[in-house]
Amino acid sequence: MPTLDDVARLAGVSKSTASRALGRPALVAPETAVRVRQVAERLGFVPNRAASALARGRTGVVAVVVPTLENAFFPPIVGGAQQRAAECGLQLTVVVNGLESDADVAALARLSAQVDGFLLTAPRGSDTQVAASCGYKPAVLIDRELDGVPSVVADTATAFATVARHFIDHGHRHIALVGGTDRSWQNGQRIAAVRAVTEPTSAVLTTFGPLPPTFAAGTRVAPSVAASGATAVIPYATALGLGIVFTLGARGIRIPDEVAVTIERPVAEALGFSAIPSIDVDGAELGGTAMEVLRAHMTTDRAVPPPPPAQLRLPVPVVLP
Repeated sequence: MPTLDDVARLAGVSKSTASRALGRPALVAPETAVRVRQVAERLGFVPNRAASALARGRTGVVAVVVPTLENAFFPPIVGGAQQRAAECGLQLTVVVNGLESDADVAALARLSAQVDGFLLTAPRGSDTQVAASCGYKPAVLIDRELDGVPSVVADTATAFATVARHFIDHGHRHIALVGGTDRSWQNGQRIAAVRAVTEPTSAVLTTFGPLPPTFAAGTRVAPSVAASGATAVIPYATALGLGIVFTLGARGIRIPDEVAVTIERPVAEALGFSAIPSIDVDGAELGGTAMEVLRAHMTTDRAVPPPPPAQLRLPVPVVLP
């Protein structure tokens, strides 16, 4: 396998010049950069990105931090971030850390010495803990907003409001909103958005939760949902919705004729529930966009005052029957 020494020798330059010509060509004469690159291509030499990054005081590694790997919401985010990182010449590592305690924040602080930046999904950590976590290296929050921190959010609150409005327009007078985990930023946003739609109308809104976004939690809350008399249900997550659908169906309640439960479109179609609205978050887009924001944040000229932190809200498609 050809080495940088081989490239330098055949190009007639020093090893350091060859390295600059391949990694930072603006620092050498144009003809030298062209000659070194041509030799490298002829030999099939591939620069060691990690070594080059370390030489510039960087690791070339970015960490995406998720609270769990059991929630189906997070893997597409990781996949989207990984693809974009690879396109930028960066390595992505996945870390499970809820950022819910001082010990969690301390663990992230130790990790910060080994990475160049963080993508943080921290739905349950306090503002103080999350803000501290964003202070060690360039960081972008995913699906949560915090003043002064770049973030990329799926605008599910607007999507939930659209679904609630659809239910009301189609004659549903009692809606159940099954909430997610305690302290979840998105959960609060969604509840507020649905309340804003229902309060000016005669529709009744009953909220349940907080609950973990799992099938088991859906089965546990389903009897209470049925007892409430709600004819439309908007769950925090599809896993919750499936637990509710399963339990209500086992009780002889016809879904969606008697009770309409919102779930993701592919799952709804697989179950034959084409007559209910669905919300589809593109996790890969969420992760990829966050990675692009982080890359720009990491490469900002430190001698120039940084621009205001980007706080992006990505539209979430709602499929209406």
